[in-house]
Parts: sequence; C-alpha cells; structure tokens
Amino acid sequence: MWPAIALLAFVTLQRLVELPIARANTVRLLAAGGREVAPRHYPLIVALHAAWLATLWWLAPGLPLHLGFLGLFVLIEVARIWVLRTLGPRWTTRIIVVPGEQLVARGPYRFVDHPNYLVVAAEIAVLPMVFGLWQVALVFSILNAAILAVRVSAENSALESHRR
Repeated sequence: MWPAIALLAFVTLQRLVELPIARANTVRLLAAGGREVAPRHYPLIVALHAAWLATLWWLAPGLPLHLGFLGLFVLIEVARIWVLRTLGPRWTTRIIVVPGEQLVARGPYRFVDHPNYLVVAAEIAVLPMVFGLWQVALVFSILNAAILAVRVSAENSALESHRR
C-alpha cells in the first residue's frame, strides 16, 4: 500500500507547491501590465484536477504499481520540469498576456505550441494507469480534453491578438 500512497503524496505535494508559485507569477505578470484572458473556465480546471486526485486517493491505495506506466510517468514528470523551467516566472495556471513580451520559443516550445497542456494530459491519462485504473484514465482524459479545447482556443486567440 505504501508505494501507491507515496506516489500520490508526491503528486499532491507537487501540485500544492506549484499553486503559490503560479499565484505569485500571476500577481507579478498582472503588475507588469498583463491581463487575464478567459478566466471563466478556470474553476472547471481546478475542479477537474481536484476530482482526479481525490478519485486516485480513493481508489489507488493498496493497488499494485505497473512499472512500465510508472516509468512513463517519471518521463512525463521530467517533461513537466522542462516546461516549468523554460517558462520560469512566466509560468502560471491562468492565461495572462503581457503587452510587449515575446512568446517563449525555446525549450519544448521549439517543438510544440502548448507543451504544458500535453504534459498535463499525459499525467491525467498515465497516473491512473500506474494503478491499473484505466476507467479513471479514460473518464478524466475525456473531461480534460473538453476543458482543454476551450482553454487552448482562448489562449490561441489571446496569443494571436498579442502578436499583432
């Protein structure tokens, strides 16, 4: 039981540490003249992530870990660190556009437009699979895809207007 609890504690702690960092970055970006775009869907993102973690805490303790999926999850976490380090003080959980700022075009952003969303989608799908919970992976991946469709569209619109 302890390996499952340790992994879930790691992911939960990771999220709890990231929230104040994202909040501080948001405050700094807004103070620099940034504006938040499309904030109405944000509570849905928070609710989805909280429900995903709560579901895993409810179902996963006591289940064996599938090492192949665990290895994949570790690689996803390495990608997560790469994204966060690339964005640095510009990383936030909200869509903030700062006039005059250039878009990040280094690190994983050289290869894809929204690497953070790819990482999050992979986490939502793979972590439940570490415990053999394919139903949880499926349900939350579908819900996440629906929310991300709204978010990516809003972010792309904001970034396009920022480029002009």
